[in-house]
Amino acid sequence: MTDTASTTTTQPTPEERLANFHRRREESVKQPQGSLALVNTQWITGAVDAAQTVWGVPGTYYPLPAGEKGIRLVAAAADGISVDGEVVDGEVTLFARDAEKASAIRFDDHTTGTVIVNEPGDQYGLRVWDSQADDLLAFGSIDAYAYNPEWVINATFTPVEGLSVGFEHLKDEGERDTAIPGEITFRKDGVDYNLAAFKSGRALQLVFGDSTNGDESYSVGRFLFVAPSPDGTITLDFNLAVLPPCAFSYQFNCPMPPKQNRFDVPIRAGEKQVLKADGSPLHEF
Repeated sequence: MTDTASTTTTQPTPEERLANFHRRREESVKQPQGSLALVNTQWITGAVDAAQTVWGVPGTYYPLPAGEKGIRLVAAAADGISVDGEVVDGEVTLFARDAEKASAIRFDDHTTGTVIVNEPGDQYGLRVWDSQADDLLAFGSIDAYAYNPEWVINATFTPVEGLSVGFEHLKDEGERDTAIPGEITFRKDGVDYNLAAFKSGRALQLVFGDSTNGDESYSVGRFLFVAPSPDGTITLDFNLAVLPPCAFSYQFNCPMPPKQNRFDVPIRAGEKQVLKADGSPLHEF
């Protein structure tokens, strides 16, 4: 008789899964178009013949007529700009993700560009990324809390049609009325919570604040991406809460937590702050 050796598969602990998530996060923000590399965001608006320059890169930029998608770029071959692998010598339309294909823009060996579009789809802007940006070169790590099982919450997602919430953005005056697909509700420590999360691809994006903001964690708040199950149950694992992009670059315009998403208690789980290599904060709280 032949002995058959049995093998067992050891599942990673929650702490190990969180450590892996954290490593992937730090790698993602260091990419050539990661959050640390954004050095400029400029909206190209106004009359179609209103020539604009963009700080840090060559070329002249124009808005397109109403209803058309993208930005018009005029450049000479000597400017060294390539779009989708072709050097621009004349004019070309730069497209965002709302077109069939977003344009791949390269200014030099370490500077690239992408076109963004606002939510109504009527304004376009240019983002400039630099893989040698000061913030990227200074980056050390993302400081985070240790795994905290108290902030793994079983909640309920209830779809609601026609629901919207006013979201204030960091660089805007006033609120943007944003459609949300429903409500997230749960009870913790005797307190009932009703949270608003807007749609982000196939997931929901929860923008929240808590009493650690501006002291232990980044002042603007944090994000948590979650997906409800078909039966409406949803797990809020705040250990996976991440810092908003504006914690890495001032060129992002992040949404602020709406009133119903501001916790009066500390949520000591998830990311806290971006640190330089010497351990000091990359940006002020």
